[in-house]
Amino acid sequence: MDRPAPVTSIDKWEVLSWLSAARESFGLSDRTLRVLSVLLSFHGPRELNETDGLIVYASNARLSERAHGMPESTLRRHLATLVEAGLLIRHDSPNGKRYLRRDTDGGALRAFGFDLRPLLHRCGEFAAEARAADQRRNEIALLREEFVLLMRDAAKLTDLADDDNTLQDFLTLGKRLLRRKLTLDELTRMRDTLKPMVEALVEKLTPETPEIDPVTPEMSALGNQNERHIQDSDKSLIDLKAPQRKSLSPILRACPDVLPYAEKGLHSWEEFVQLMARMAPMTGIDRATWQEACRSMGSVDAATTLAGIIQRIGSIRSPGAYLRSLSKKARDGGFDPDDMIAALSRRAA
Repeated sequence: MDRPAPVTSIDKWEVLSWLSAARESFGLSDRTLRVLSVLLSFHGPRELNETDGLIVYASNARLSERAHGMPESTLRRHLATLVEAGLLIRHDSPNGKRYLRRDTDGGALRAFGFDLRPLLHRCGEFAAEARAADQRRNEIALLREEFVLLMRDAAKLTDLADDDNTLQDFLTLGKRLLRRKLTLDELTRMRDTLKPMVEALVEKLTPETPEIDPVTPEMSALGNQNERHIQDSDKSLIDLKAPQRKSLSPILRACPDVLPYAEKGLHSWEEFVQLMARMAPMTGIDRATWQEACRSMGSVDAATTLAGIIQRIGSIRSPGAYLRSLSKKARDGGFDPDDMIAALSRRAA
């Protein structure tokens, strides 16, 4: 500690706050930090400064008293931890006692006890570790949320699968593991294991739609083919034009279950997309899933797909997972909602 500190002074309680946030990085428990807090309370000024005396010479009895009666044996153990972590330097007197020797004028001459200078010298390190710890906690919270949502989708999908014991076993294990505090690496491994299992099950349960021959587009009986589309609150989801191969009337004939929700009828693509956007949350499809479908397919195709899902809602246990799967297929060029509508039309006929 002969080198000058990187800063001339630092708020001692801010240093304690950083160490509390990054306690895992330094191997510190809550009780060890409490002992450090007691030591800091015996240092009079709020700031740690090289020009001030930074040695705390209070006896174990006084430290124990201020630590609300912590046993001295426990106190000594936590003091040793602070020294081993490099947060304190111990300066022992010849007789092992901690005290301050004063000169004839009453000024401090020499002190024996715990030196707080490492807290001043390493404050930049503590601040950086605290920021990193906060970032890890945020990442863990987001990853845990993602994993829980995957678990929820998987639980719904397993109701439709007769022989998926592997996924069911993993869900049982996942519920047990979520009861404890998981690291970022543990959550990442669990997410990366579960995600492909859910995607495979969605693929397995997604009905195949037969190929159909292209037909001449039917003119819409309900409105102009060039009507504007719904203007979602997310402006990036707006389509410029309705797909020229589509007309609205065959969609409505194939999916009549959406019509009771259109109080004034459906006379344009814009009205149709607006209706489907309102119905998405009614079917358990969250906003993010709906927006992703609009980005992947375009708002008209997303609305058409949702109308088909609503028409078959009795046989689809997880509309959100199903729509996410179809969005992925659409991005890869493997899904056309016209095929779904054609299949529904044949079924209705």
